[in-house]
Amino acid sequence: MQTRRGLLKTGAAAAFTTALWPSAGSANPYARFKGTSLVVNFPAHPHFDAVTKILPQFTAETGIKVEVDTLQYLRMRDKQLLEMSKPGKGDYDLLAYVVFWKSEYANKGLIREVGPMFKDAALAVPDYDFGDLIPGYVENIGLVGGRKGYLAGPSAKLIGMPFGAETSALAYRADLFAQNGWKVPETYAQLEPLLARIPETMKGMGALASRGQTGHQVVHAWLLHMAPMGGRIFDDQWQPTFNNAAGIRSASLLKKIIETGPAGGAAFGFDEMKNAFMQGNAAMFLDSIAVAGEMNDPAKSKVAGKVAWAYHPEDIRRGSQTGGFGIAIPRNAANGEAAFMLMQWLTSKKADRLIAAAGGSPSRFSTYNDLELQQKFKHYVTFATALKHADPDWRPIINEWNELNAPVFGVALGEIVTGKKDPKQALDDIVPKVRAIMEKGGYYGPNAPK
Repeated sequence: MQTRRGLLKTGAAAAFTTALWPSAGSANPYARFKGTSLVVNFPAHPHFDAVTKILPQFTAETGIKVEVDTLQYLRMRDKQLLEMSKPGKGDYDLLAYVVFWKSEYANKGLIREVGPMFKDAALAVPDYDFGDLIPGYVENIGLVGGRKGYLAGPSAKLIGMPFGAETSALAYRADLFAQNGWKVPETYAQLEPLLARIPETMKGMGALASRGQTGHQVVHAWLLHMAPMGGRIFDDQWQPTFNNAAGIRSASLLKKIIETGPAGGAAFGFDEMKNAFMQGNAAMFLDSIAVAGEMNDPAKSKVAGKVAWAYHPEDIRRGSQTGGFGIAIPRNAANGEAAFMLMQWLTSKKADRLIAAAGGSPSRFSTYNDLELQQKFKHYVTFATALKHADPDWRPIINEWNELNAPVFGVALGEIVTGKKDPKQALDDIVPKVRAIMEKGGYYGPNAPK
């Protein structure tokens, strides 16, 4: 069984890719920007810490200087909106954005479409190799205007590039699985019995660490399971489908995961879940691959050297999450073309490998398949295959999601995992609220996104 194929594979997605494929490019497209100074806005985040380490090499090779304005990512959106809304030139030439912001930024006309820049022979780097980029990341993070307004399609536009992106995979305690003869679950049918077996076999050991905190965190955990079970929040006409069999089953499973996981799981956000696993209080972890380095760092993790990785379990389909950061060029950037040169360099094969070696998150298959890096990071072998199944549509990337996510779904799922409501009742109860928000957003009229 396979999930829907990613961007660069077939149909409208392939047509989109062919349309923006880089032209031959000039011999040295960087040369005319020598002496330019760029200002970039990056988050305080391990991936961008790695990026900062290699920026001096970019300057040495191109003569383009880079000043980094680093902010906590929760503070970035307000600052970026302020700068990009200035009638003249804003302070930023290049900025990192969270995937949820892409539609807002594009719909407000605040960022520059970069597809045409890849076709400009004066700007395109000849050996960039767009096809090597992970398709699910490009579609999830970089595209707007296609199917549903945020996926690939004939009208899709490339407005950014994945940079600090992530998917989901299963981390597990290889030592405990070997000692107890547990089979690493390849499917949800194999995962579910382990949830009870692990704490029964090892008193005090949680089975699977998970997010459970009411609000965004518990919604994220639910969607991780609902996508491979065949569920979606909406159908293609934006009618709610989250309360169907897949939605109810995944919510019921999440409740069981919390009940059999480490103590306090109903209050766990991402950090608490991660720390529970790294402190040795759970046998499994199913969430972002961005923490792989921390888990094997003895200074941060009590289970360093004992962790192995497997694919996100399969059910009706394979479908791991996609998310994280991308980079884009503000429309009012003072040095937009030079910023595009930096964008190409940072996401090139060479820089992707350098960033990975420094502890960042790759955006290319060639980096994950690099034999030298696979020797250093054993999990790369698993991730290289897992990323073929990265699902760009595992959650909707629409402006209304902020209104739906924590306030509506987050409350209902909080009631489910704490036992206050039956899963079916809790999900059925919020259908009118969800429909009303979508009605207000214009999703049921003739101009609704397709």
